[in-house]
Parts: sequence; C-alpha cells; structure tokens
Amino acid sequence: MNSKLVWNSLVNASATFIYSSLVAWFLFNANSVFGKVNDFTGPLFMLMLLIISATVTGYFVLGKPVQLYFENHKKEAVKMLFTTLAWLFSFCLVLALALLK
Repeated sequence: MNSKLVWNSLVNASATFIYSSLVAWFLFNANSVFGKVNDFTGPLFMLMLLIISATVTGYFVLGKPVQLYFENHKKEAVKMLFTTLAWLFSFCLVLALALLK
C-alpha cells in the first residue's frame, strides 16, 4: 500500500481524534463554564455544535477520499477511506483498553 496514503489517513484520523477530544473536553467542562442553562439556548447550542462537528469530522474523514474519487482515483479513494477508518478503530481500541484499567 502507498505509504503516502497511509500517512495521510493517519493525519486525517489524528485530526478527527484531536477534534473529538477537544469537543469531549469542552462538553465535560461546559457546566463549570456556562453554569445551569434554563432556556432553549442550551439545546440550540448543542444542536449547532453537533452540526459543526459532523461537518468538521466529515471533512477530515471523507474530504480527501471524495476528492480522489472525483479525480478518477477510485481505488485510492476507497483505500484511503478504509485506512482512515482503520486508524479511527485503532484509536477506539486504545481508548477502550484505557477505560478497562
């Protein structure tokens, strides 16, 4: 497999992991930052954050594979997508093992 493809998929998966970690940290500490929210702005903010997060992580995971696909590099696009997903799965396994300890 092309080492550049593997490297790019690792970078994309790492960016997704870092972004997800930052959002998780923010959500974990949101109560101390904002306090108790008693109106519709809390749920609205969460929905907006969900939309932004889906877009950002979608770009990290799907951006380059879609570009490769439309440049008629279909095999590389599929390989990159599944390699990125394999990296993300590996990160999840490491997190699961850390949770078991």
